[in-house]
Amino acid sequence: MLEPSAVIIYVSNVATSSSFYQDLLGINPEELSPAFSAFQLQNGMTIGLKDRQTVEPVAEGNGGFELAVTVTTKEQVDVLFKQWKHRGISVAQAPATLAYGYTFVALDPDNNRIRVVALENKES
Repeated sequence: MLEPSAVIIYVSNVATSSSFYQDLLGINPEELSPAFSAFQLQNGMTIGLKDRQTVEPVAEGNGGFELAVTVTTKEQVDVLFKQWKHRGISVAQAPATLAYGYTFVALDPDNNRIRVVALENKES
């Protein structure tokens, strides 16, 4: 079975995006250069930020995706939503109940989507 170990996000300004994710994640980047920044998460996943102008081969278009953060309760969703709004983070979707759970969507400096969700418990 393949298990991805990293997500690389193409950004227009590594320094700006690195500062955004450092504040959002509450951790310092393990690697930081003008063209690349990397954050090692406690679960083993790495989030990399790559200057879109230095990607080889050249990336065509925008390969839309969401970075999803799962929390346990609806209350945690609401708390993060209020904290992020207070910090000036752009929001694409206010908290709402969807088919899979209670969620909101924020945007990073390049308008990449960050979804916070408390998944619906299907067990009765």
